[in-house]
Amino acid sequence: MRPHAVLAGPADSPRFPGLRALDDGAGAVVRVETLASQGACAYPITPSTPMGVGFEAQVAAGARNAWGEALAFLEPESEHSSASACEGFALGGGRVSNFTSGQGLVLMKEVLYVVAGKRLPMVFHVAARALTWHALNIHAGHDDIFAVADCGWGILFARSPQEAADLALVARAAAEETGTPFFVAQDGFITSHTLETLRLPEPELVREFLGRAEDRMPTLVTPARPLQSGTVQNQDAYMRGRIAHRAPARRVASALRDAMDRYAGLTGRRYTPVTAYRTDDARAILVTLGSTARTAEVACDRARARGLPVGVVHLTALRPFPGAELASILWRAQVVGVVERLDAPLGQSNPLAVEVKAALADGATLRDGYAGAGALPIVHEGVAGLGGREVTVGDLEAAFEHLARDPHGHRSFVLGVRSEESLEAWPEPEPEGFVLRGHSVGGLGSVTTNKLLASILWRLLGSDLRAWPYYGSEKRGMPTTYFLIVAPAPVRSQCEPRACDFVAVHTPLAFEWSDPLAGLRPGGCLYVQAPVAGPDALWALLPAHVRAEAARRRLRVAGLDAERLAREIAPRPELAQRVQGVALAGVFLRTAPLCEALRARPDTLWPAVESAVAAQFEKRGGAVVEANLRVVRRAFDEVIVLHAETRAATGAEMS
Repeated sequence: MRPHAVLAGPADSPRFPGLRALDDGAGAVVRVETLASQGACAYPITPSTPMGVGFEAQVAAGARNAWGEALAFLEPESEHSSASACEGFALGGGRVSNFTSGQGLVLMKEVLYVVAGKRLPMVFHVAARALTWHALNIHAGHDDIFAVADCGWGILFARSPQEAADLALVARAAAEETGTPFFVAQDGFITSHTLETLRLPEPELVREFLGRAEDRMPTLVTPARPLQSGTVQNQDAYMRGRIAHRAPARRVASALRDAMDRYAGLTGRRYTPVTAYRTDDARAILVTLGSTARTAEVACDRARARGLPVGVVHLTALRPFPGAELASILWRAQVVGVVERLDAPLGQSNPLAVEVKAALADGATLRDGYAGAGALPIVHEGVAGLGGREVTVGDLEAAFEHLARDPHGHRSFVLGVRSEESLEAWPEPEPEGFVLRGHSVGGLGSVTTNKLLASILWRLLGSDLRAWPYYGSEKRGMPTTYFLIVAPAPVRSQCEPRACDFVAVHTPLAFEWSDPLAGLRPGGCLYVQAPVAGPDALWALLPAHVRAEAARRRLRVAGLDAERLAREIAPRPELAQRVQGVALAGVFLRTAPLCEALRARPDTLWPAVESAVAAQFEKRGGAVVEANLRVVRRAFDEVIVLHAETRAATGAEMS
């Protein structure tokens, strides 16, 4: 393998600052891998499916990578077979990727050892997911990634869509430099399905950072030069082969750091194997993986405001495990809490806690490469977020309080559910920025509309955005909640905001199964999608307690018969149900205070709407694009609006 040239540039003026974009973690991976790889072999499994589907769609559309090469996609009959296909792809000298989760990743395990043993560089993307224990769960957990942590692969953990995009390139550079395959993991349905503003790598960056595949990838097999690999070996030869892998494995840590440094020089976005936040003087430190780290930083700031000297550590690199660097940060603390998205109660400790303790012990006993340590900190073990369970700021504040106030107390704790080891969560902080919350049912297109609205606002405002759905495995026909935050700065907390400014109710049945007014701030807006013909019908539709509370909070109430609009406009009857959700975009642009300045600039507003709608629906054809545009415009013009306080007092509606 030919070494890269060392490339650097001043961090304050990077040559490749990135292309401004709005995307989720899955979409960011697709965008990068279509530039960086030559193909993918994958079998779809939730929640990684949008990655494989997105890559396959790009192949079908004729997309080419950063070197102008046509892309390939293969979907065999299982995840196991897809990993084997990647093995063959790499043996032939190709840059290949895979997208998987949960049981799919575990099913590959036999092949993962083989790929690492043959030293085949490749990058697999994992939307990390809980495994089936007492029940099937398709949401975030780290069971799957730890189940394959012993397979000889590098493992990087992304906290955000931005990191998922950047680490895809960093991992590939390190993989090709050392002949070590890499996983890039992100939390399934949390990072993978959350839209955020980010900077995507430019094609020019990809070309310069990675170099051409034929210059970096060994071609071990061709039709003209067959090779037999993976043969049977007996005792002596097998052990010699395994021990021979130690030498290249020792180079992975330095190669990964070199890749991170080169990437920072080119982009200004710096990564390190261990990411520390406010740890210099911390007496209590939480160690985390994945999206929890962002929420932990918010909790850390709040705990600091109460005088608690606390900090957060995120392991960007789980493999190679950065033991010496981690120990040098943690040994100054009095107490360390390791919060994990899995639970293995029969083990000595949960797996990340085991490695943290081992690193601290190696530091204390002056293992080679470790700087040494003072008194060993006390290590507590926490469990949170299993099966996608929300990890809140209040949960993590409780963990900080427990560590700082009672370091010698019970050393095992649970966050988020009641048990004998649970910590009581602190009150949640007010969310940053303007918050939309929607109540719908799966199949009405409301989650798609949330993405569309985010895309419109991103084009118009240039603000930091975060948009995501919250639903169970049932999906179609079952309750769905979604959120959108528009903020002046990046939104760090990954948990559900408890307060909001705009509530969209896509079916009046939501008043029966939930409380749509929960957290709606005074002066906010309540939108109800229902067959209402005027203000009187809209007001009468609301339950009495909702009318009273809306008046007390001085809410604006908006209503629209979006189903009727959809039936009139949809190009085909079967599309009416999906099209009706898009009406929310027009309602929001007309009624939300956030959009007041935009309404005064129609020459700017409507081109942005048209651009966003075209981008969202162009693959479904021009008739669908035009229908959705008409729904948005008519919703903007026809939405009914009244002021609840005035209506309750006088009975007079106000438009």
